[in-house]
Amino acid sequence: MTDRRNVLTPEALAMMDTISRTGSFAAAARELGKVPSALTYNVRQLEDALDVLLFDRRSRQAQFTPAGLELLHEGRRLLQETEAVANRVRRVASGWETELSISVDDILSQATMFELVEAFYGICLEAGDRRNAGPGTRLRLRSGVMAGTWEALVSGQVDMAIGVAGEYANPGGIELRTLGTLSFVFAVAPHHPLAQSEAPLHDAELVHHRAVAVADTALRLAPMTRNLLPGQDVLTVPTMRAKLEAQLRGLGCGYLPEPLARPHIDAGRLVVRRTSLDRDPAPMHYAWREERGAAGLGRALQWWIERLESPATRRALLERHAGPLTD
Repeated sequence: MTDRRNVLTPEALAMMDTISRTGSFAAAARELGKVPSALTYNVRQLEDALDVLLFDRRSRQAQFTPAGLELLHEGRRLLQETEAVANRVRRVASGWETELSISVDDILSQATMFELVEAFYGICLEAGDRRNAGPGTRLRLRSGVMAGTWEALVSGQVDMAIGVAGEYANPGGIELRTLGTLSFVFAVAPHHPLAQSEAPLHDAELVHHRAVAVADTALRLAPMTRNLLPGQDVLTVPTMRAKLEAQLRGLGCGYLPEPLARPHIDAGRLVVRRTSLDRDPAPMHYAWREERGAAGLGRALQWWIERLESPATRRALLERHAGPLTD
């Protein structure tokens, strides 16, 4: 008996697909440039090797048996994967990475990040050939908070980090560039007790009110804590947007990125209060691993670096939380 692995060729799987699409052996033979008898012989060879019936011979049409349908579906999947592998090999040879991982700090604009992703997927490798639109590099985005964004990069889990606070020792092999500065405001809901006081808030008063904090995603580096007082009750949430929601509901107080809070301040859903030690604007950075082998930086990573060189892109990542920016 013929080895089953030798008969499950791309040609045989494509033949099954053609028979399914055309609906008959005769039509499939015409499309494949064969005489019907040759096509029938190839089908019988496949059936003998697999020791199954792939077609119901009682039907005048190309009627698949359950086994034939299974081979058809799995064959189509294998053909797609084979084509995908071939495309990835060609793209790697052209300098495009198979995969690019990016850690994005939760504090940045999600809308801007996905616009960048959309632009990245819109790259056309071969002008005029829409079948090859996009570089074929698999993007893997992960969300980080505070030290966790940097940790993902230095531990080798990602190739690039966007939204790094820049307060960490560089172990080497990492390029760090400025993204910009992000301003913060201390804000509470209008019905929160702290909303009524006009004087600057001191620690002795703040300690009696629950703070809302975002959990640092770092696992090995020392997690960062900001503006929390000893003995203060804390509600810990997973994301900056969850922190915003908690403060809108009056569940606690704390600092929020000014661009994220601004629409709610303007609408009267949040009240800004001064504190005795107002938080300074935070410098933010983006960084990437330089250790990419003898070939240097891959083309996908280069694309992201070039996009982040744009002042408008950096500003949008930091500030555009409520619609398009105006110059």
